[in-house]
Amino acid sequence: MEYTVLKLGRMAGVSTRTLRYYDEIGILKPARINSSGYRLYGQPEVDRLQQIMFYRELGVSLESIKTIVTSPSFDGAKALKEHREKLLERRSQLDTLIANVEKTIALTEGRKTMTDQEKFEGFKQKLIDDNESKYGIEIRQKYGSDAVDKSNAKVKNMTQEQHEQVTKLAADVLAALAEAYKTGDPAGELAQKTADLHRQWLTFYWSEYSKEAHAGLAQMYVDDERFKAYYDANEPGSAEFLRDAIQIYTGMKS
Repeated sequence: MEYTVLKLGRMAGVSTRTLRYYDEIGILKPARINSSGYRLYGQPEVDRLQQIMFYRELGVSLESIKTIVTSPSFDGAKALKEHREKLLERRSQLDTLIANVEKTIALTEGRKTMTDQEKFEGFKQKLIDDNESKYGIEIRQKYGSDAVDKSNAKVKNMTQEQHEQVTKLAADVLAALAEAYKTGDPAGELAQKTADLHRQWLTFYWSEYSKEAHAGLAQMYVDDERFKAYYDANEPGSAEFLRDAIQIYTGMKS
């Protein structure tokens, strides 16, 4: 069966503008264009659109999706199994948060006691699950599963005071980076202060710190578009500036 842009959009719940854009960027081309100029989509295109929507739901960028689904080695069946695992992880994450809310309701109604640590368990687990979903494969390949598991355990054992400290540090890093970027000097005092704040932030997550790993992570901020978009959100070029500052700070760049 073939679908026009309008019919496929209605069936999938996406706009015709989106489908036309997917055609323009080469991520989802129609099977053919008929004599009247209408785009027509067949079963392979329907299946690809489903894959694209799965990846979008998991927060993957269109550029990354295009690289994945247009690769000659792309395996649709394997990808569906991976989607299933990710969705099960998300369900587990939501179940943890729901259980946390239910405990809190019981606490407010006087039916249950709840420690301060328990109040934040769901949020810390969500942080771990989010990081695993977004970056798990890359960081496990780069640093090893043992290091990642130790980092996750450290997060789960954070006290509320430590959680507040690391949250503040994350904001401080971004604020310092914005000021340092204006100087244009990654070796300057403000940039090096930013790099040090970043090191302090890392120590809340890493079981042990090394200059080599710190510099390697900074390079990942530039190489991985998800990290790059985060640091470049307010000022394009900030990710590269932070990388340079950290590489100077760690002695990996003169």
